[in-house]
Amino acid sequence: MKLINLHRDLEQTIKAAQHLDQKAQYRLYKQFAPKMLSVCRQYVSDLHHAEDLMSTGFVKVFKHLKQYQFKGSFEGWVRRIMVTTAIDYIRREKDLEFVTDNFDQYADVEMPSLQEWSVDELQGFIDELPEGYKLVFTMYVLEDYSHKAIAEALHISEATSRSQLFKAKQLLKTKLETHRSRSHGQV
Repeated sequence: MKLINLHRDLEQTIKAAQHLDQKAQYRLYKQFAPKMLSVCRQYVSDLHHAEDLMSTGFVKVFKHLKQYQFKGSFEGWVRRIMVTTAIDYIRREKDLEFVTDNFDQYADVEMPSLQEWSVDELQGFIDELPEGYKLVFTMYVLEDYSHKAIAEALHISEATSRSQLFKAKQLLKTKLETHRSRSHGQV
């Protein structure tokens, strides 16, 4: 019963926010801001820029809130807006370059175990990736986008998306293994 009440409360809050109830909008913001800041932070390494992106994303959420049809997860709907906002920012502010190789198939990269690193350490390694690699890696691995959806969102081919993911995984694997060797004194 508690889950049903939570869902009903969220639905009522969304409906009130759709009617421009500022208290309801604030409740939605308070409920979803921490998760959405985390989403924005996955795309942008600077916390202040991530906060700005989140704020911009919430402006879009409230501007388009009447379009939400109560189909699917509200959190997922908000998350898509945040991801789109982050992609738009990266496209506008960063020099994105997607180099495509002429490979039809990419071998799966065997990633080392990630359990020895904290979330912050892993995010740091991801942040060090070139922008194109990081963007595709984040969308595919962390956001569960398909290569087709990534290609459409970034205006690239699916082959380019696959290439960027492959290169991102290779580089990330190298970074992780190098860091592990250094931390265990095996340089």
